[in-house]
Amino acid sequence: MILFGILVLLSAVSAKNNVILIILDDMRSAIGAYGDHRALTPNIDHLTEGGFYFSKAYAQQAVCAPSRNSMLTSRRPDTLHLYDFYSYWRSFAGNYTTLPQYLKSHGYFTASIGKVFHPGITSNFTDDYPYSWSIESFHPPTEEFMHAKVCEDLDSGKLVQNLLCPVDVLSQPGHSLPDIQSVDKAVEMLRNITQPFFLAVGLHKPHIPFRIPREFLNYHPVWKFRRPDVSYKPHDLPNVAWNPFVDVRGRHDVQRLNVSFPFGPIPRDFRAQIRRHYYAAVTYIDTLIGQLLANVNMSNTAVILTGDHGWSLGEHGEWAKYSNFEVALRVPLIINVPSLKPQEKNRIDQPVELLDLFPTIVDLLDLPPLQKCSSSQNFQDLCTEGDSLLPYLQNRSKRNSRKMAFSQYPRPGDYPTAHPNSDKPHLEEIKIMGYSVRNQRFRYTIWIEFNPKTFSRNWEKIFGEELYDHSIDPHENINLASRSPLSEIKMHFRDILRKKFN
Repeated sequence: MILFGILVLLSAVSAKNNVILIILDDMRSAIGAYGDHRALTPNIDHLTEGGFYFSKAYAQQAVCAPSRNSMLTSRRPDTLHLYDFYSYWRSFAGNYTTLPQYLKSHGYFTASIGKVFHPGITSNFTDDYPYSWSIESFHPPTEEFMHAKVCEDLDSGKLVQNLLCPVDVLSQPGHSLPDIQSVDKAVEMLRNITQPFFLAVGLHKPHIPFRIPREFLNYHPVWKFRRPDVSYKPHDLPNVAWNPFVDVRGRHDVQRLNVSFPFGPIPRDFRAQIRRHYYAAVTYIDTLIGQLLANVNMSNTAVILTGDHGWSLGEHGEWAKYSNFEVALRVPLIINVPSLKPQEKNRIDQPVELLDLFPTIVDLLDLPPLQKCSSSQNFQDLCTEGDSLLPYLQNRSKRNSRKMAFSQYPRPGDYPTAHPNSDKPHLEEIKIMGYSVRNQRFRYTIWIEFNPKTFSRNWEKIFGEELYDHSIDPHENINLASRSPLSEIKMHFRDILRKKFN
């Protein structure tokens, strides 16, 4: 009887699509199909042409571990009580079901390759195996050298930890790079899976350091990036909103620049080189994605591509994520489903969130839908704080709804510091939380007092506010929060955030 039940379940699942989820690390929307003319991404562009892409998709927090856990559990960082890299939600907040765990319980073979969950305590040092995955997660052997001294210093000839690190692949430890090994493993697995599957492939690039095959720089000559830019801190930006890009400053080649802390600008020529290497890293990743997709049966496999958060390339004078700015939170989100093709426009401009992915994939596979977490049931094992995006794919009129995207970022104080690290404060160091809301036109952020022991907020103690009108200021360089004619709009968004996060 038990065997018969298993056979019935597998038979039902076999009619469904397979799913490949590709997660890129620190990936802003540097994609040709998204209108970025400096990008060279033919394989991602091709994936976009056959599916749908969201122009306003946002992470819940612009740092790896909280964003990935939020995406894969469909819970906000405030629910997971995770804003850093040092706790595991099942033992610290609640035994919340993950996306791969849910699919596994419905007969799917689930596998993780590369960086899907953030490695370490945030996924119990196992990438949440065996809860989420049918087999142990694969991490490429060369992953251990990602931050090692493997970059050649042109002056001394020594190996150092550089930010800019083009290499000859065969000269590297293991004669390969992590993302090359991850894609090779994914292709091998695709050739051997014999049941419906959910395969998550997490690629490390374009995350720093920019250790990439040297030849990809040839696609991006430096003159493309030597242009006038606005790499400065806006005068009306509250100091609490600023990230001092501590990890970038710690690299050997950046240290030699003697950039003043916390607001000092990086020299113009080096700015151009950072941008050049970032875009070369994106083209490198695009090539690997092409190799992966060449081995995918697109007639029965849904392919979803996204990032865990964005990355600043000099906007506001910043070089990293670690903020509530648009450029740090906005990610690509491409959904290509065999049975669901765009009839006309495949671009969707409605703001959406990464925690919407879990209920969306469940609905795409026609599995029992997730219930919405209510305030009284927020700690139940299985529910979603997101919304299924399937209606947006099926119905153009749905795209005019008033959906908003919400994000947050913690700070240890109202002025940037290296100790404690303003970019990556530990839980016990957090004193301020910045809550941000994005609708079609505006982004509003408020920085308020936060108690890390009780996870409570004091909405009366405000350390800064930001209001940006994207219809006239898409790069968020003009903070309108102090403009009295806009006070009603500001208070409207403040009320929305207070109701959402109280």
